Amino acid sequence: MNLEEKLEGLLKPTIESMGFELWGFEYLPAGRHSILRVFIDKEEIGVNVDDCANISRQISAIMDVEDPISSAYMLEVSSPGMDRLLLKPSQFKRYQGKVVQVRTAVGVLGRRKFKGPMVQVTDSMIEVEVDGELYEIAYDIIEKANLVAEF
Repeated sequence: MNLEEKLEGLLKPTIESMGFELWGFEYLPAGRHSILRVFIDKEEIGVNVDDCANISRQISAIMDVEDPISSAYMLEVSSPGMDRLLLKPSQFKRYQGKVVQVRTAVGVLGRRKFKGPMVQVTDSMIEVEVDGELYEIAYDIIEKANLVAEF
């Protein structure tokens, strides 16, 4: 079981019982300056600072008892924001047709950075249109994917 699965098992029931969706995690190991970001969301109305503070207190208590990360870290709880990080196939499916920015670990037809509409989403990959060309990108090579905020 990897860290993300362990954290999801520990934190998801509490976050959901408080009326929020666990959007995902970002763990940035950097010695004693490590950061664990927990993203929460609430459909239709979003998340405010008080929501983040309340959930942060609950998560801190769980993390102190269970200790899934043995080294020191700073806990941050936030909304995924308008340029939300996309982490799971279900999240990509929710935003099919929207403009995304994707960085891959390996090149796809000579590129590693893509920005354009996500025209197709399956259980194994996304298809992004960049400059009139379609690129199929498997989830397992995506380093980072975000929605591009539209105003």
